[in-house]
Amino acid sequence: MKPRSCRISVDLPRDLHHRLREAAACKGCSAKQLILAGIERALEEAGTARPKRRVSLDRPLVPPRGRKPFDLTNEHIYSLIEFP
Repeated sequence: MKPRSCRISVDLPRDLHHRLREAAACKGCSAKQLILAGIERALEEAGTARPKRRVSLDRPLVPPRGRKPFDLTNEHIYSLIEFP
């Protein structure tokens, strides 16, 4: 087993298992490859993507030592950065 993979067990009806093996043989690939391709296609169609990590903009509960916290307002940010 590859280090970045996990093993699952799925009970398939015999008829579906035979059809899976036949379809894989017709395509010239293994049943595993056919299953993985089907799962990937289903996830793409469902639009499920990994959520991106969100950056927390909350102030820390304990202020850092040595530096005074600064207050920025939207107006101050807009004055520093030129927006189109």
